[in-house]
Amino acid sequence: MKKYTYMANNEDNRGTWYVVDAKDLVLGRLASTIAARLRGKCSPLFTPHADTGDWVIVINAGQVSLTGRKWDQKVYYHHSGYTGGLKSITARKLKDKKPEELIRHAVKGMLPKNRLGRKLINKLKVYAGGDHPHAAQQPQQLTL
Repeated sequence: MKKYTYMANNEDNRGTWYVVDAKDLVLGRLASTIAARLRGKCSPLFTPHADTGDWVIVINAGQVSLTGRKWDQKVYYHHSGYTGGLKSITARKLKDKKPEELIRHAVKGMLPKNRLGRKLINKLKVYAGGDHPHAAQQPQQLTL
């Protein structure tokens, strides 16, 4: 009798919703845990090419912390597409302007760079404050 390795597909996903309080958590450690949850690596159904991950809601993104002097030394870059259009912003200014983007950018860098990664980043919901509009999904508290 032949034994086959089970390969999950997107229809097998029973993703649950988790809520994470980012208050006073270190950004990189938080992002790596969230990326693993989104990817589904904590699940026995994990398949590298399929979406078997969970949904993650992050609250209090404005109170995340960085170690050392990264608030002033870490710089985020993007390009406008025009000649000489390189824009830069420090982590401190980005936190003041869009605190959700700190976490979203860190998690996105830890996901696959393909269409699966683009699908998985949509399963991340980040909010600067302590409230979120996803109470109907009955999210479970995820402690880190």
